Amino acid sequence: MKIHLPITAFIMKKVFLLVAGFAMTLAASAQDSTVTVKSNPFKRAGRANDHLMVQLGYTGWAGQPDTINTGGFSKSLNIYFMLDLPFKSNPKLSVGIGAGIGSDNIIFRKTYVDIKGSSPTLDFKDLNDTNYFKKTKLATTYLEAPLELRFVSDPNNSDRSFKAALGVKVGTMLNAHTRNRTLKSRSGTTLNDYTLKEASKRYFNTTRIAATARIGWGHFTLYGSYQLTNLFKDGVAAEIRPYSIGITLSGL
Repeated sequence: MKIHLPITAFIMKKVFLLVAGFAMTLAASAQDSTVTVKSNPFKRAGRANDHLMVQLGYTGWAGQPDTINTGGFSKSLNIYFMLDLPFKSNPKLSVGIGAGIGSDNIIFRKTYVDIKGSSPTLDFKDLNDTNYFKKTKLATTYLEAPLELRFVSDPNNSDRSFKAALGVKVGTMLNAHTRNRTLKSRSGTTLNDYTLKEASKRYFNTTRIAATARIGWGHFTLYGSYQLTNLFKDGVAAEIRPYSIGITLSGL
């Protein structure tokens, strides 16, 4: 089932704005209220609850056809700065909203990814029977706005308690490039030890919407994400949706 970007982006934008507005209203309401230690021992001001998140994980492509030869460890690295807005009625629940950078690095085996080509479709050239690069990487970088509904078992001591979160992140592509290193012959002999770097966003869907989840304890949580929008523009390549699983280090 295809996801049509304009409709999907419109709907997700409305949901994002609605939840963000709701979170701001809750925060304003909490600030206007007088909270005493006797009636509510929870301290909202300046609490530590994942205001900085650094994520490192493995990235794969759902929907990848057999004609595309990936290999090695493809990874993602994300860094986000977050506001944490606790619910007035239940401080174990909060909304996290912020901004940051998300990046994916996909490794290929004996494949040339022609992102600067003139063809109407993106060509993944199989180089098994000819000269090839020892390592080829496709890197994509996004400016992202993550939004999470969070749960923490002990809101007064979030650094030493159980945590879980569900959310969505919306991003816009900043850069897409390939890096090809060390040209080898078909037999494996090094022909030229140099690096070829090419950059182009021509074939890519520059808007990314992904569903996210986290679960863990204290400063460490396991995370997962699945891109709801197609990585590439319609018709230029297979419908590929990146996913990522890994570890989140959080603090502040």
